[in-house]
Amino acid sequence: MEKPKLSIIIVNWNTKELLARCLKSLVCSQGLIFDKSLLTKKTKKQTLSQPFLAEIIVVDNASTDGSQEMVEKRFPFVILLKNKENLGFSKANNQGIKIAKGKYLFILNSDTIVEKTAIKTLLDYLEQHNQIDIIGPRLLNPDGSPQANCGKFPTLPVVAIMLFKEHFGGSNLVRSSPLESKFVDWLMGAAFIAKREVFEAIGGFDEKIFMYMEEVEWFYRAAKSGFKTYFLKDAEIIHLGRGSAKKGKTDPILNIYKGILYFYQKHRTFWELILVKLLLKAKALLALGIGFLKNDDYLKNTYGHALKIN
Repeated sequence: MEKPKLSIIIVNWNTKELLARCLKSLVCSQGLIFDKSLLTKKTKKQTLSQPFLAEIIVVDNASTDGSQEMVEKRFPFVILLKNKENLGFSKANNQGIKIAKGKYLFILNSDTIVEKTAIKTLLDYLEQHNQIDIIGPRLLNPDGSPQANCGKFPTLPVVAIMLFKEHFGGSNLVRSSPLESKFVDWLMGAAFIAKREVFEAIGGFDEKIFMYMEEVEWFYRAAKSGFKTYFLKDAEIIHLGRGSAKKGKTDPILNIYKGILYFYQKHRTFWELILVKLLLKAKALLALGIGFLKNDDYLKNTYGHALKIN
């Protein structure tokens, strides 16, 4: 049986229209074939310049907006996994990873629009450079401006800059969209391709992380195991952003707090954990104080909850 060269894994939760747009862009992507009957003896050679077989796996986290019905009706070739509850980003992606048959696995958000040549560009580059194990594109905002999608691992200085960057700048030291292609610590989980052997060696995403920071933790494990991650500026994907986040910035902030604490509990020393807790508390107290001074309910609610996270 002909196996797909690429498995595209998309987790969905109530993003019906975004998902439809994403899937349509994949259908229009250069070089991808989703129907085995369209493979010829020539294309089965799967050289870099020829079309190749790919599969799309959508893991739906109990959507109630008609997402599942839309996929079944408009994209019948898609493998659809239907969860009975929202299992979060990590667990749902791991479900897709478990059944994926491809040589390469493409983790992709439902709120993305894949440029026509992006996947071919990424795979061609990956196959031509053996030292690269994971590769990701330049992410663009809807207006075409670059979106910061790669960064440094969260050491204490990096966490400090991340938390207080709006007060003294330096955000590009944490996360950026580089002007040139380069090796990076991590890529945003919205879009990246990894060789199958990376997942086989280190496993999937840590399921104790519900959402946010799970990709950073996964890339950290990959780096510790010797795998290299590359940012390729010549491949571009539009990322609309926070398609599944329904409470503005509050949920992301609280989940990032939890993710940082969990990362330090798992990967750092006891004293580093104590110091990062102090940094998180200091930022929460500062933002909470500003919230009371400005009578800003958003700041008071968000950082009031953040202060209670241990």
